[in-house]
Amino acid sequence: MPDISLTMIIVLCVAAAAAGWIDAVVGGGGLLLLPALLLGLPNAHPATVLGTNKAVAIVGTTGAAVTYVRKTPVNVKLAVRIGLAALAGSMGGAALAGGIGKDAMRPLIMVVLVVVAAFVLLRPAFGSAPSASPVSRQRVLLAIALAGLGIGFYDGLIGPGTGTFLVLALTALLHLDLVTASATAKIVNVCTNAGALAMFAHQGMVLWQLAALMAVFNLAGGLVGAGTALKKGSGFVRGVLLTVVGALVVKLGLEQWG
Repeated sequence: MPDISLTMIIVLCVAAAAAGWIDAVVGGGGLLLLPALLLGLPNAHPATVLGTNKAVAIVGTTGAAVTYVRKTPVNVKLAVRIGLAALAGSMGGAALAGGIGKDAMRPLIMVVLVVVAAFVLLRPAFGSAPSASPVSRQRVLLAIALAGLGIGFYDGLIGPGTGTFLVLALTALLHLDLVTASATAKIVNVCTNAGALAMFAHQGMVLWQLAALMAVFNLAGGLVGAGTALKKGSGFVRGVLLTVVGALVVKLGLEQWG
């Protein structure tokens, strides 16, 4: 365990629980968890912060995924296929991350997020109910390519809001309701988190004791979040989605011009 005050440990555990709840409902828990770890570990190597973040997040994500699969119909086989593609995409994005200026990418991502928010606001029925017609093979392949490889690549390259983008893409491409899309996104997140964590662990970049403590709270938050989403339905998820998208725009704006 690194030398951290009891107060900071409590703050990190509360942040882990809140991040688990947000991530389970609609994705984007990293918006809270990663800054909290950067604050609590000011002298740690950035890779150590990222590795510890993954070790915490994978526990809550897995718990939320199991809760969703037990209580809502999810195509686990398709979710894993998308997850494996996302894992490959994230590795490619991470390999190119050092050679691409993130400052140039942030305005583009912000524009995409604003368009997404406008779309969700202007389409109240978006994600409110699944389509009755079967999804074509072409749409499945498109989901693997875009939601898997594409968003996985974005996760490796930049990262913020990956879970939120997954929920939106899966809803649009596979005609899922927002609750089922959140459930599917959790399975995809487990795949990408597992791959990243394995790499960080191999490099010795994980603070396991701190991660284990925070993971307990992240798991609790994830279980509560999944239960809340299942109980309150797509309308509630839509509201949280818009809130997270707004937070992403503000965060990226502050990083770009703050």
